Amino acid sequence: MKSLEIVGFKRANLGKKDAKALRLDSQVPCVLYGGDEQVHFSVPAILFRELLYTPEVHIVDLNIEGDTYRAIVQDAQFHPVNEMLLHVDFLLLQDGKEVKMDIPIQFVGVSPGVLAGGKLVSKLRKLKVKATADNLPDYVKVDISDLALGKSIKVNKVQPENYTILTNPLAPIATVTIPRALKGQLQAEK
Repeated sequence: MKSLEIVGFKRANLGKKDAKALRLDSQVPCVLYGGDEQVHFSVPAILFRELLYTPEVHIVDLNIEGDTYRAIVQDAQFHPVNEMLLHVDFLLLQDGKEVKMDIPIQFVGVSPGVLAGGKLVSKLRKLKVKATADNLPDYVKVDISDLALGKSIKVNKVQPENYTILTNPLAPIATVTIPRALKGQLQAEK
């Protein structure tokens, strides 16, 4: 899994007023959970571009005034109107301890339904998985080489490797839809 370094600064004062002042200064208030105690810090907003605005997932190497931590993003809060980043929660990674994370899906193979004129419609972009930090995959590979016209592939068809899939096993991942023109041809053949 890819890693990304983020440099932060400890926060002396906590609360709404101080968080608002940080945001006006282009800083994002953050919290690191999962250790012996919570670490409150702030990070320049520009550093989150490669972490949050990408479909890929990263392990974050946090450098908070010299102290280093390995973590993942647990939650990010955005302003409902202007989409400004308001707050980020990080979860500390510990050896042997499993974490839950949303991992992007990568389609593998060529669908016969698409070759016959259908359209591949992705229903899910990410799957929630549970694994230790060493076993977290970059992508969950989904084989679509058996996907025919009008058929879909569900979560229970995915073979996990060293991780557990927590997403509903009956949820569809992708479907090959039949276009209108092709529907007419198929009915004319019957």
